[in-house]
Formats: sequence, C-alpha cells, structure tokens
Amino acid sequence: MNKMRLLAVPALALGAVAMAGSPAMAADGSYSSTLGQVNGTTGTGTVTVDVVGDQATIDLQVSGLAETFQGAPYPHVQHIHGGAAGVCPTPANDANGDGIISVTESAPGYGGILATVTTSGPTTPAEALNLQLAGQGGTYTIQRTFTIDAATQAALENGTAVFNVHGLDPATTPSTPEAFNAPSDLDPALPAGATAPALCGTLVAAQMGALPSGGADTGATVETAATPASAGLIALGGGVVLAAAVGGTYAVRRSVAKA
Repeated sequence: MNKMRLLAVPALALGAVAMAGSPAMAADGSYSSTLGQVNGTTGTGTVTVDVVGDQATIDLQVSGLAETFQGAPYPHVQHIHGGAAGVCPTPANDANGDGIISVTESAPGYGGILATVTTSGPTTPAEALNLQLAGQGGTYTIQRTFTIDAATQAALENGTAVFNVHGLDPATTPSTPEAFNAPSDLDPALPAGATAPALCGTLVAAQMGALPSGGADTGATVETAATPASAGLIALGGGVVLAAAVGGTYAVRRSVAKA
C-alpha cells in the first residue's frame, strides 16, 4: 500500500530573483509566446497570460510531449521564470556536453521560478514540482485564473518573464540513455531527463499577428529506444515531486511502497 511522506530537499540556487523591496505593479496587459523546442523534444506549445491587476488568466496549449512513463501519464510541470536575461537555452548552454541542457545550465538565461502553472490549487514556487498538479500526458490544456505577485508582474512588463515546461522523452533526447538516467542536478534521486526543460518561450507583450516564438531546437534526436529509468527514478503517477529550482528548502512528496 502506498503512503505519502514529506522529504525536505535542499534546492539549488539558480539565479533566483532578488526580492529586495517590492517591485512596482505592472500595467495590465496580455503576454504570449509560441514555445520553442529544447533538448530534442518533438512537442509544441503556445501560452497567453492576460493580466488585470494581480490576476493572471492563462491559456496553455501543449501537444507532442512524452506521453507515458512506467505505464502512467507523464507529468509535465511548468513555470513562469524571471529575474535574469529573459532568454531560453540553446545547445551552447550544454556546458558538460552530455546532450541534455539541465536546469542549472539554463537558469542564467531564464532565472528562478516566480510562479508555478498548476492545473489547480496553489501556484507559488513551493508547488513548482508537485507532479499531482502538473500537466498530464503528452497533450493537455490548462486554462485558469490565479493571483501573481509583483515580481512576476514586473518580469512580464520588462520582458524578462520566460515560460518553461519540463520533462523529456528518452527516445528523442539527443543524449545517451546513461546521460538521461544520470542523477538530476536538482535531486540525485531523479533522472536528469525528467527535470530538464522541454519547451521554452519568452513571454512578450502581445502584438497583432502571430505569437512570438520561443527557444531554439537543440538538434537531432538520438536514435535509441527509450530505456527503463533506474531504481531512483521518478514514480510518475505516485505523487513524487521534482526538486524545486529556487533557493531554499521545499517539501517534496515521495511515494514510498510499504509492505
């Protein structure tokens, strides 16, 4: 029988936004992006964020991402990042050359987590990697209204807000199975491929015509079949959460089998 228990997981400091003082409230507006492919994903996505006061109404459309893992729908967490350069990663960010652009390698470009786009419930950075509130499967839609803080509003207004969706397919990632299943830079109990960015785009003020495009494709896909994840991998329907990509310590739900 499965029980949920909480683990305190130290999170990496990934260039999170300095919160000194209270940023000025951003003007109402609409922001959007066509999400670009990262790490060899074949997925696509579009996102719009309409802001009125401190209320953000989001419309996220995602398709073509990894669909299942260990027989369960693949949970894809997604966030609004900010406080950095406001750009998505490219293959040049793969500093260690393992074929996967990790969160640590990406963070100098898109910054720390400002808001988590969950399917329901809280949207704070503390919920950033709660798989139970993540997008489920390879194709999904999230449409909801939630409260955003002044830092998120400021990032949207100054053009440094970046939308990011996590979770790679080992069959298309341009890396070896060993690199995909290597310990994640966020939590060594998880595979690197499960925590790496898959779709990314800078959120900019909406203009007439097409949505602005996001990050660049990271290159050719690897021609290897998906391999089972190692014993320490994420249990995708059991409520495990990925380690948070912001400074501090967050509670992480892990599913533990009991006899």
